[in-house]
Amino acid sequence: MAGASHDDSIDNDNGDTMYVQPRAASGLAALLACLLSPLAHGAVVALPKYNVSVNEVSVSGFSSGAHMAAQMHFAYSKTVRKGAGIIAGGPVYCSQGNAAIATGPCMLDTASRNLPYLLSVVNTWSGNGYIDPTSNMAGSKVYLLSGTIDSTVKQPVMNDLRTMYGSYIPSANIQYKNNLTAQHSIPTDFFGSSCGTNGAPFVNNCNFDTAGEILKWIYGTLNQKNVSTLGGSFINFDQAAFWGNGNPNAHGMASSGYAYVPAACAAGQSCKLHVAFHGCMQNVASVGTAFYQNAGYNRWADTNKIIVLYPQAMAKANNPGGCWDWWGHDDVNFPAKSGGQMVAIKTMIDKIVGGNTAAPFTCSSTYASNYAHVVAGRAYLGAGNQVYATNSNQYLGYYLTTAYTNVRQTSAGYYAYGTCS
Repeated sequence: MAGASHDDSIDNDNGDTMYVQPRAASGLAALLACLLSPLAHGAVVALPKYNVSVNEVSVSGFSSGAHMAAQMHFAYSKTVRKGAGIIAGGPVYCSQGNAAIATGPCMLDTASRNLPYLLSVVNTWSGNGYIDPTSNMAGSKVYLLSGTIDSTVKQPVMNDLRTMYGSYIPSANIQYKNNLTAQHSIPTDFFGSSCGTNGAPFVNNCNFDTAGEILKWIYGTLNQKNVSTLGGSFINFDQAAFWGNGNPNAHGMASSGYAYVPAACAAGQSCKLHVAFHGCMQNVASVGTAFYQNAGYNRWADTNKIIVLYPQAMAKANNPGGCWDWWGHDDVNFPAKSGGQMVAIKTMIDKIVGGNTAAPFTCSSTYASNYAHVVAGRAYLGAGNQVYATNSNQYLGYYLTTAYTNVRQTSAGYYAYGTCS
C-alpha cells in the first residue's frame, strides 16, 4: 500500500492479493537510477547488541508500514513503550483479514470501518493475551500525519485511528498533523519528489520534516539535526536469524535489513531505538536507498544517539507490492504477538536491547519435546491438546513427548519458535 494515482487499478484477485501499482511520476527516472545503481549497502552482518533501554523503544511507518507500526505498538506495548509515529495508516485490524476491506474502507474510505467493532476486538485481545494489555500504552506518545490530498489513504481513515488511539492514550499525548497539503508520501524538508506527487519513491519534499516531528514528539526536546555528513554508519543485517525456520523470503520479508547506528551508539554509549517501516513498493529492491537514507530519520538520530532500524519486506506471489502484513497475506495472526512478521521484528528489538548495561539478555534456544517445553514454562497447553510458546503465543504443535521443537528465549519471559541463529 505505497500509493496509487487517482485512477490507477487495484487488483484483489481471489480476495487475497493487494497490489497498488502507480504510474511512473515524471522526472523520477534519474532520481531512482541514482538511488538504485550502484547500491553500496555493505556486507550482510549479524545484527549487533547495543546499549539501549527497553524504555526507549519507539516505532513509526508509512502506509503498509504505518499499519505495521500501529500493530507493533498495540501488540507489544510492553516493549514499544515510548510511542509511535503513523503516516497514512489506519486503525488496528482495519482489514479484518480481508484484502477487499483493506483496499476499500481502509484506504479509499468506500464504507465505514466499523470502529466500535474494531475497538471491541482490540479490547478482547488485550484481555486474553493475544496482544499485550492496552493499559501499557497510557504513557506513550503518538504522532499522526495525514496529507489533505492523499488519494491512496483518505483522511477519514486516519481520523478513525486518531479516535482509536484516544481510547487508550490521553489526548495530550497525541499529535495529529492533518493540514499539510501532501500526497501519499513521507514528507521531508530536503529530499524527494514534489509534494503533490503520488509515486515512487513515495518520499516527497514538502518543506516539512515529518521524521523530525515524530522523533521530537515521542522523545521530547532533541539536539538539532545534522544537515551535513553523518557521523555514524549504516549496517546491512541478516533478517533470516529472526525467523524460526530461517527463511524470511517465504513470509514476505527480505533476507537482510538495514540500520543506521550513530558513532556514539557503536561505541557503547546509552542510546535509544526507533524502528521505521517502509511502505509498499518502498523497500530497497524497489527504491534503493530513498527510504532508509533519505526519509529524514538519520539526521536526527545522528545527534541524539538514536539507532534507527529499517526492516525490509519483500514481494511474493500474493503480495507483489512488498507490503507489510496488515491484511493476512502471510499469517492469519498478522496483528498479534504470534504473527510471523511481528515476532521477527520483536526479536530484532530484543537482540538490540540485549546489550543494555542495566539489563543485558542473551538469546538462548532449547530443542526438546513440547511436553518438556510446557513443564519448563517455555510453552503452555491450550485447547485441544495444542502447545503454544509462552508470551509470543506461537503454535508449536501437539502436547506430546515425541513432538520436538526448537524454542528460543529472546527476552525475559518471552519465548518464540526457532533457534537464535
